[in-house]
Amino acid sequence: MTSLNQSAPSKPAIRSILVALMLAIFLGALDQTIVAVSMPAISAQFKDVSQLAWVISGYMVAMTVAVPIYGKLGDLYGRRRLMLFGMGLFTLASLFCGVAQNMEQLVLARIIQGIGAGGMISVSQAIIGDIVPPRERGRYQGYFSGMYALASVAGPVLGGFMTQYLSWRWVFWINLPLGLVSWWIASRTLVGLPIAQRTPIIDYLGTVLMIVGLTSLLLGITFIGQGHSWRSDQVLMLLGAAVFALLLFVWHEHRAREPLLPMHLFANRNAVLCWCTVFFTSFQAISLVVLMPLRYQSITGAGADSAALHLLPLAMGLPIGAYVAGRMTSVTGYYKPMILGGAALMPFAILGMAYSPSGAEFLSGAFMLLSGIASGMQFPTSLVGAQNSVAQRDIGVATSTTNLFRSLGGAVGVALMSALLLALLHDSLSTPVMGRPLLGEGSTGNVLLDGLNAVQGPALDNLRAELQITFRHLLSISAAFSLLGLGAALAMPNQVLRGREDKAT
Repeated sequence: MTSLNQSAPSKPAIRSILVALMLAIFLGALDQTIVAVSMPAISAQFKDVSQLAWVISGYMVAMTVAVPIYGKLGDLYGRRRLMLFGMGLFTLASLFCGVAQNMEQLVLARIIQGIGAGGMISVSQAIIGDIVPPRERGRYQGYFSGMYALASVAGPVLGGFMTQYLSWRWVFWINLPLGLVSWWIASRTLVGLPIAQRTPIIDYLGTVLMIVGLTSLLLGITFIGQGHSWRSDQVLMLLGAAVFALLLFVWHEHRAREPLLPMHLFANRNAVLCWCTVFFTSFQAISLVVLMPLRYQSITGAGADSAALHLLPLAMGLPIGAYVAGRMTSVTGYYKPMILGGAALMPFAILGMAYSPSGAEFLSGAFMLLSGIASGMQFPTSLVGAQNSVAQRDIGVATSTTNLFRSLGGAVGVALMSALLLALLHDSLSTPVMGRPLLGEGSTGNVLLDGLNAVQGPALDNLRAELQITFRHLLSISAAFSLLGLGAALAMPNQVLRGREDKAT
């Protein structure tokens, strides 16, 4: 028998806890975006571009792999100590990032920082699952989605300001005071959280197999997104290792006494459909964040600063959708209508962006706002639905699995849509223009923009017209993929959320 030593905190206590958790979410999400604008300055100082992409990719891979491990350890040992550990590790790694003397040290410190961030993000959402009844979780998870949106906007702005007027190292040093304050608030407020009354048993083999499998899978996906062929020996080896390790992981988890990821959760139809929904929502949202600035820059010739502002409607739509969905879910007690509404809105919004003329910025921005609202309606409600579908003892694992599918959806979306873009562009842009090919083997979006900058006159106008059509085709394919998320939402049972008067099983 297992039980939870749990008493419902008062509303003032919940508000104090919420402040600590929102700070943690903001810091973890901020470091996904704040570094991007500092990359040229980092490469210029270290004179090394071969490992530059891993400053961001290493953080993302480490964070994704760490999420399910934190979820299980939080169920076994209590979430307060896991949260404090993640915050402390993140803050310490930020110091190491700021004092790095070469690219290897920076990438290693970013990987450690990602491990800390995985705990901050995953455990924060699991804590809400512990202290707030399912019927009221929607609005709290909506606050977290707002933190993600705020970080996506604030990251490039803060990063650009500090890199321009201070140093790229301040992009990491800013985490030190914020991290220490967050740690202090969390240590004082996260007292009395539920602790499982059972003897902890660590699934060491399962942990190793999951780390190997997920790391290999994410590295393979990342290489594809960076322009490598999926048929290259390096990618095939990574994907093969991922399949082998994950198959062994599933076999082992069926037999483990205290599995890292209980396989019985995948027999829970509603939880699985919630994970499918969040996967395809993240697939669309993250790939749009990457592709829309590239589309805008290549078609209009705008700079990176204007492209970042072009994303504002998408970032603004996320908290709007999350807030509305959270409030409606709390009032009605049902989460499926919000998920279904967002899933139905998504293909319409993407097609609207696809067929908006290049000069119609207001129209394109309106459809981007709608796509943000559609994503916001699905992210928090899918998490609440997954938490509501499992027993209280599995809240941490269900939460971390939701975050895992969210991260995988983003990684697969960026890799697949980037690969499709390169394939669509290859025939037209591999033809030499003004004596040079704009896109060759292994090229990326930055190479495309550099090539366009070298073309002038009527040739440039013709190329931009071709790019408009190419991106229209790409976004139409993206809209078709979003129908898979709509299918998962339609198949989802319309369950009522447990309220304060209901006991978690």
